[in-house]
Amino acid sequence: MIFQETALKGVFIIEPEIIGDERGFFARTWCEREFKEKGLNPHLVQANISYNKKKGTLRGMHYQAAPFEETKLVRCARGAMYDVVIDLRVDSTTYLRWCAVELDAENYKMVYIPAGFAHGFQTTEDHTEVLYQMSTNYVPEASRGVRWNDPAFGIVWPVAESRLVSDKDNNWPDFSE
Repeated sequence: MIFQETALKGVFIIEPEIIGDERGFFARTWCEREFKEKGLNPHLVQANISYNKKKGTLRGMHYQAAPFEETKLVRCARGAMYDVVIDLRVDSTTYLRWCAVELDAENYKMVYIPAGFAHGFQTTEDHTEVLYQMSTNYVPEASRGVRWNDPAFGIVWPVAESRLVSDKDNNWPDFSE
C-alpha cells in the first residue's frame, strides 16, 4: 500500500499497490503490520456501508465525543464522492482546517481519518456506496457533528444543485470553540 499524508497531520490517502495481469488485478486494502509501521491505529472493530441513491447526497460532518473517539478508514466501492475531514484537535497546528479527497470506484483510494476529526462526504454520482472501517463501535450518546456549511470552516463542496442533506446535518448549531 502507498501512504500519502495530507496537509492535515495524521490524515492519509492510501492507495493499493495493484498487481495485475490478463485476468485483472489483486491488491491489499488492509494490513495491520503496515498500519502499525506508519504509526496509524490498526485496531478495527466495525465495518459499515452507506448507500446513496442520488448525486449530491451530503452526509456529515460527524464524529464521536470522548472517550469514544473513532478512527475511520473510508473507501468508495461504487460511484464517486468528495470526502471531507476537519481537524477538531484543539492542540493541533491545523485546528479547524479541512481537506478533501475525491474517492471513486475506479481509483481504489482510501482515506485514513484519525480520532479528533469530523468526517463527511458528498456524492458526485448516483448510486454511490461508501465502505467504512471503524476503530470504535457506534455509541449513539457520543454522536456529534458540525454543520457542513458552517462559515467557521469554509468548506467548498462540489455539487450545489439538487443537494440532499438530512435535517440533522442541516441543523447542527454554529461551531464555537
